[in-house]
Amino acid sequence: MDSGDTAAPGGLKRSMPEADDNPPAAASRRKTPETLRSARWFAPDDLRAFGHRSRLMQMGYAPEDWAGRPVIGILNTWSDINPCHAHFKQRVEDVKRGVLQAGGFPLELPAHSVAETFVKPSTMLYRNFLAMEAEELLRSHPLDGAVLMGGCDKSTPALLMGAISAGYPCIYLPAGPMLRGNWQGKVLGSGSDAWKYWDERRAGKLTKAEWIGVEGGIARSHGTCMTMGTASTMTAIAETIGLTLPGASSIPAADVNHARMSAECGRRIVEMVWDDLTPARILSRASFENAIAVAMAMGCSTNAIIHLVAMARRAGFADLGLDDFDRASRVVPVIANIRPSGDTYLMEDFFYAGGLPGLMSRLGAHLKADALTVTGRTLGENIAGAKVFDDDVIRTPETAIYAEGALAVLRGNLAPSGCVIKPSACAPELLRHTGPALVFDDYPAMKAAIDDENLDVTAAHVLVLRNAGPQGGPGMPEWGMLPIPKKLLQQGVRDMVRISDARMSGTSYGACILHVAPESYIGGPLALVRNGDLISVDVAARSIRLELGDDELARRRAAWTAPAPRYERGYGWMYLKHIRQADEGCDFDFLETSFGAPVPEPAIY
Repeated sequence: MDSGDTAAPGGLKRSMPEADDNPPAAASRRKTPETLRSARWFAPDDLRAFGHRSRLMQMGYAPEDWAGRPVIGILNTWSDINPCHAHFKQRVEDVKRGVLQAGGFPLELPAHSVAETFVKPSTMLYRNFLAMEAEELLRSHPLDGAVLMGGCDKSTPALLMGAISAGYPCIYLPAGPMLRGNWQGKVLGSGSDAWKYWDERRAGKLTKAEWIGVEGGIARSHGTCMTMGTASTMTAIAETIGLTLPGASSIPAADVNHARMSAECGRRIVEMVWDDLTPARILSRASFENAIAVAMAMGCSTNAIIHLVAMARRAGFADLGLDDFDRASRVVPVIANIRPSGDTYLMEDFFYAGGLPGLMSRLGAHLKADALTVTGRTLGENIAGAKVFDDDVIRTPETAIYAEGALAVLRGNLAPSGCVIKPSACAPELLRHTGPALVFDDYPAMKAAIDDENLDVTAAHVLVLRNAGPQGGPGMPEWGMLPIPKKLLQQGVRDMVRISDARMSGTSYGACILHVAPESYIGGPLALVRNGDLISVDVAARSIRLELGDDELARRRAAWTAPAPRYERGYGWMYLKHIRQADEGCDFDFLETSFGAPVPEPAIY
């Protein structure tokens, strides 16, 4: 254990150095009470500052609460309809406790909850909405630093994108995964078992009473999905790029260590303000390359690509893209034996086995250990001494569950800008396949046909869903794990090649090719596919091809007509005008760092 660190429950380390310690690399204190950002609001002897102070006093505060203290904003995405964040009502009090212990002044600010299960048509439609809200909440209020409380899928990238753009010291508090599900003595995994048992229900092998039993047993506590879905993928990425406390992303939501970690976030952010430890000082290209490597080793959600590209662009690394993921996928094995890439374990097991620090300790040269983190120390220093306590849950590279990384990027005339597949979670025989297309123009058409027992389909067919991308969805819904036709389910088929410009849940599995770019709604090649066209996929060669000549494709393109716009007013209209394609991270063009000059500090008059 490093000098000056004391062990904390749950594998966390107290990260503030004692006075006689050698300070970490980023701990040169540069802030004084007079140079705090919040002093612009509260310190001047003028009428406007009088108004700010008097309104704080109206709420029962006294100058002793704020004078000379860092003001810490706590962006809380709790809501009554977000089960992933149900415990945030209590955890925010733990954060406040930590802020007060360290001499700061905590202020809670509510933010959009983006509840994955309930928000329609897709939470992806609102990721950038929350990112904008987070950025403007931080900039417009008298804050010196922030604790970002999130975890449900889109909340992590959204809060981090906004905070990166705002540029003030921040630390991310991950919600943590829920406890394992259970039904009739069987362990249930979020999403993955929902799809599995729904297929059994559709095939007539599961009664209604049994289905209701699964329904009541699959989510037994607050917290995010406990498979290696998008939520656990993105919180692990937040930790890897250095924006959480070490080990924070692995702690189950219901574990008491989560409350202690929350208080530690409050203490640490106060020190970060004094040290002026901003995202710009922490994040480097190496941070994002580390995140890609860790994502591959975890058996990550396919959504990691979209979100990580968007976050990197906010941090000024616009050159990070699909090719970086594909390079890593060829050399970094999947060593987290967590469903859906693994076949047995869930995030609770991952935590007990050593969590993310344990996994990173086995990646060796795949990580750039000198990348900085919110502790003020490097990633390598944070994971020094990390151990693995179960070699079946967290494998070694030699005993990996999949020799290459979790994701692969395919290109060809059907996806000139790329598409994504998760080979670690699909049937091996489908990694190279040629079959006739069965095309659906939208989700309702697919849903209406898929249970038709007379549907003309075989296991060799390639199911195609289009008009489900960033604009076409709208919001690129998680429709990419197209259901297996009922006719085939009854024959015992459980996987087949499926292609779309949609996303899929990180808890999903199967030979699903996703994020086809450019999307069909704006005239991408997927719009030109017809029933019976042969489509060839070769994951090893990273290729996907519509077996038609250029002349035929040109004829079809000339005959294609653009569909009507999805929105003609409001936020949706703005979204359609400015959304990027999947390979570019699906951010709004005007929010990317390269769009224009930095936003100045607000004028106070």
